Amino acid sequence: MFDAHKLAELREDLERWEETTLSQSLARLPERAPRFTTVSGRPVQRVYTPLDIAGQDYRRDLGLPGEYPFTRGIHATGYRARPWTMRMFAGYGTAEETNARYHYLLSQGNMGLSVAFDLPTLMGYDTDAPEALGEFGKCGVAVSSARDMMRLFDGIPLGEVSTSMTINSPAAVLWAFYIVTAERQGVAPAALRGTLQNDILKEYQAQKEYVFPPEPSMRLVTDTIEYGTRHLPQWNTISISGYHIREAGSTAAQELAFTLANGMEYVRWALRRGLAVDEFAPRLSFFFNVHSDFFEEIAKLRAARRIWAREMRETFGARDPRSWLMRFHTQTAGVSLTAQQPEVNLIRVAIQALAAVLGGAQSLHTNSMDEALALPSEHAVTLALRTQQVIAHETGVANTLDPLGGSYFVERLTDEIEEEAYAYFRRIEDFGGVIPAIEAGFFQQEIADSAARFQAEVEAGERQIVGVNAYASDEPLRIPLLEMDPRGYDRQVARLAELRASRDAGAVERALDALRAAARGDANLMPCILDAARADATLQEIMDVLREEFGTYQEKHVI
Repeated sequence: MFDAHKLAELREDLERWEETTLSQSLARLPERAPRFTTVSGRPVQRVYTPLDIAGQDYRRDLGLPGEYPFTRGIHATGYRARPWTMRMFAGYGTAEETNARYHYLLSQGNMGLSVAFDLPTLMGYDTDAPEALGEFGKCGVAVSSARDMMRLFDGIPLGEVSTSMTINSPAAVLWAFYIVTAERQGVAPAALRGTLQNDILKEYQAQKEYVFPPEPSMRLVTDTIEYGTRHLPQWNTISISGYHIREAGSTAAQELAFTLANGMEYVRWALRRGLAVDEFAPRLSFFFNVHSDFFEEIAKLRAARRIWAREMRETFGARDPRSWLMRFHTQTAGVSLTAQQPEVNLIRVAIQALAAVLGGAQSLHTNSMDEALALPSEHAVTLALRTQQVIAHETGVANTLDPLGGSYFVERLTDEIEEEAYAYFRRIEDFGGVIPAIEAGFFQQEIADSAARFQAEVEAGERQIVGVNAYASDEPLRIPLLEMDPRGYDRQVARLAELRASRDAGAVERALDALRAAARGDANLMPCILDAARADATLQEIMDVLREEFGTYQEKHVI
């Protein structure tokens, strides 16, 4: 991409600059640290020049937006045709409380819905289960049946809005509740648009909200991919998530490498099921964290597109260009939010959101300033949404595609992160693949080591966090916090009792028996799960059948 003679001249200029201009400047004013790094610990040079990307080939490594390898974006018009989807993640308390929040967000310009479920729901328990005691509605909305799902989307036409659901082990069941809710609205499955997170591998690696062992869990994921391919052509049946890997403490390159390794593992399972790659690959989607190191995050997202396009085309033989596209949602970094001086989180989120946009995200959630203290208040979530709207309509950053493409620093970072990702792919292969690496504790140890390094830097004062170990203040908290309906739990428990008393018990038993029999074979379980949902079986009743047949997973202790 650069003339060899000109590079040689530049190298001479750089050496002269270091010996004269730089040397004189350092003598007058030494730099404030002996070493500069990204949030991930990646060394950052003083200056970047064409020498740092001399090996790049523009057509091979960058190309044009909307064309392979998609480094510069998957759409030829970027945000000039339409902005990214502003999809705020929301859920708390009862279904009707969250439903009111959804209606409010839609009235304020939110473009799509994203459901946060509470911990009992995430683990496959009904609200009134002993295991669920004390956790109702705290980290999301409680959904124990298809009737709860109907309340959650009351007054929201599911044929007109796209919905993302963050759910993993019980993903197939919650998806069935959603499909049944649409049926009861008169909306056919083929008309539904949305995304199911459904990424179980990252649960074993980072978030730990697994139920079943890896093999049956992967069967369920593959069932949803196959069923969606056949019956819900507009639905993204999996959102392969690096977000939680990053929240657990990984570096940017680890987040990228582990997420893409997981994505390729899902592709392998779907291929073994008998699906053709171009049948299902266009509906795979991704979910990335966007942290505070501005340029590193942009480079990570650019590298992600390039790697995925190459692997889908060259490793898996996809021929449909849509199969090469990495479409991804982003969320600002929850782990970066501080309880101290929470208003400062508005600034963190704005910078992170800007990085997501400059990195070419298709969809974005901005965290609220109060999330280190409570679930977001209406005031806080409105400011979070307004942050995206200001970026979209007032800054001009959406007017051109990949505006930082060609930056010597960003291009070098993109290359470095890509190289580190491939080094991780090779290490994972040495274990025999993703699941053997999980069982050996490889991912868990890598993430733990990175998290420990970062925390040690904070505690030593080598890395400053405003309001925590720098510019601290004793001012009292001044922002309002969300308060949930104190009667919500009792109301939810009473509804479950009424559901069990009013439904056709024989139909429930027959549906659960059919699911049990199917689980013992190798048939796709989605039709049986849907039948159980239509009969108003509860989440836990369905999950308990699968627990009995598949068993539960206990992580091995790794020293």
